Amino acid sequence: MNEDRHVDYYEAIVQIRPKDSDVLLFIKKEVSLRKDVTIAKVVEEKYGYDVYISSQYFARGLGRKLKARFDGKVTISRKLHHQDRMTRKLLYRATVLFRLNPKEEPEKEA
Repeated sequence: MNEDRHVDYYEAIVQIRPKDSDVLLFIKKEVSLRKDVTIAKVVEEKYGYDVYISSQYFARGLGRKLKARFDGKVTISRKLHHQDRMTRKLLYRATVLFRLNPKEEPEKEA
């Protein structure tokens, strides 16, 4: 990881809705395979998990991997974070929402 960044630095949030420990473990495993990406924190919300990741590019790719691996829908949005003082470039933080499809229970015949 870049030495200039503090321990809570993040560029993207991966939201998992509803709570699923298998998806969370998959994300942690994928991040552990990359040396340049870290998890700043994992917040357990009422309806799922928020995983703060240090690379926006990686988080967007992770959304595609989650969709391929698990049955769900991915929504990517961004929010203006700030404007660089030197280059005047607009810098954004991304949110990758992964919403699992509800598991269908087999119907019981009466």
